[in-house]
Amino acid sequence: MPRVALAVAVIVGVPVVLVGYVSLVEAALRPLSARAASRLRPWLWLAPGCFFLAVFLVYPSIETIRLSFLGPDSKQPVGLANYVFLFTDGAMRIALRNNGFWLVGFTALTVFLGLLVAVLTDRVRYESVAKSIVFLPMAISFTAASVIWKFMFDYKPAGATQTGTLNAVLTLLLPGFQPQAWLVNSPLNNLFLIIASVWVWTGFCMVILSAALKGISGDVLEAARVDGANEWQVFRSVTLPLLAPTVAVAVTIMLVFALKTFDVVYVMTSGNFNTQIIAFSQYQQMFINRDFGHASAIGVLLLVAILPVLAFNLQRFRQQEAIR
Repeated sequence: MPRVALAVAVIVGVPVVLVGYVSLVEAALRPLSARAASRLRPWLWLAPGCFFLAVFLVYPSIETIRLSFLGPDSKQPVGLANYVFLFTDGAMRIALRNNGFWLVGFTALTVFLGLLVAVLTDRVRYESVAKSIVFLPMAISFTAASVIWKFMFDYKPAGATQTGTLNAVLTLLLPGFQPQAWLVNSPLNNLFLIIASVWVWTGFCMVILSAALKGISGDVLEAARVDGANEWQVFRSVTLPLLAPTVAVAVTIMLVFALKTFDVVYVMTSGNFNTQIIAFSQYQQMFINRDFGHASAIGVLLLVAILPVLAFNLQRFRQQEAIR
């Protein structure tokens, strides 16, 4: 009951507070001149958002940077020792290597498959059905998707009944095939973890790329065909360049997800068998080793890694605004 009461209070209270704040802002601006009110109104409207941004984003980031220069107990200064650990510890080097694999493999597969599905299903009668099937995994939580794929890759010794779908199918179709421990054998086990994530995220890339594809004028494509271009030439020289801004957006979103992937690795391997990644290493340092200095340094590393992606997005947004 306390949770129900809290939920009701939030559902009712947030709109009431929002309406009350807006009313107070407008009442405070009423005595001012129109020019002064127009200057102050945007800042007053942005004030609550800026407050929550400072409390829940800026302050934690600053505190994390501070803790990254302290020891495990967050009391003794250790200088750059925590950052040296990031690049000298064996487990961290494996995590950094695996994250590089995720950045390249996961991003390339999701964007490529999303674009492929968007193009192949465009303007066909069963388009909505096909896209719904591809997008369906996005409706499943990533933890549930990880459990599903853990059963897909399950392994039993040769001669035993194979409960894993992949081993069962291959054993049935290929006489003499020896069941494989897909999630144990390194480094291919990282590829199978990526496949599970690709299954979930391909639908997302398909949706945004399909929307951009629908926005391309049919007259432009028809003009290229009239000039003698075949379908591949139309796609390569007309469609793909027009889709480039949207492809860039999809790539940056997938890069960010690859950097902060956690749940798939946690559920399917718990970071064992050389499948550690940076976010999982941070979890281990924070909640298992109780080393807040190392965990904070890993958090700072993730923040620094994401900054170039954010800067690229801002630059593209400004370029698009300039064109408009």
